Amino acid sequence: MSYDRSRSRRRGGFTLMEVLLVLAILVILGSLGSVMYVNAQKKAQLDAARSQIGLFDSALGTYYVSMGEFPSSQAGLEALRSPPADARRPDSWMAFFDRDIPLDPWDHPYQYVNPGTHNTDKYDIWSAGPDGQDGTDDDIGNWK
Repeated sequence: MSYDRSRSRRRGGFTLMEVLLVLAILVILGSLGSVMYVNAQKKAQLDAARSQIGLFDSALGTYYVSMGEFPSSQAGLEALRSPPADARRPDSWMAFFDRDIPLDPWDHPYQYVNPGTHNTDKYDIWSAGPDGQDGTDDDIGNWK
């Protein structure tokens, strides 16, 4: 009878091996979750930059219809918010973008040049991308 009691007491707890196995599984699941979160965050930032560039494209299209030209490189995207000094038809200007020109998701300003080097018939708008370096493979522009 005493043999049965000691045997039942041993079965009541977890062995060190079982606890270590559960901890290892939890660490693996946690690391997978964090990797998936970081990848989702990177994709969201890229999508946000593309969306903002699309908004600029729409506003610049309206600017072109009203003003008869795209803003100069010197006027930049700010020409969507305040009348540029070098506009040919300043009396046709209106607010084409109703809020501050946002920074890209990596807190760098969007770049604008007219005429564009990629879009020679109009303008280029781009973000330097995650690395913040202009002219690298991770740049996001209205030509991609």
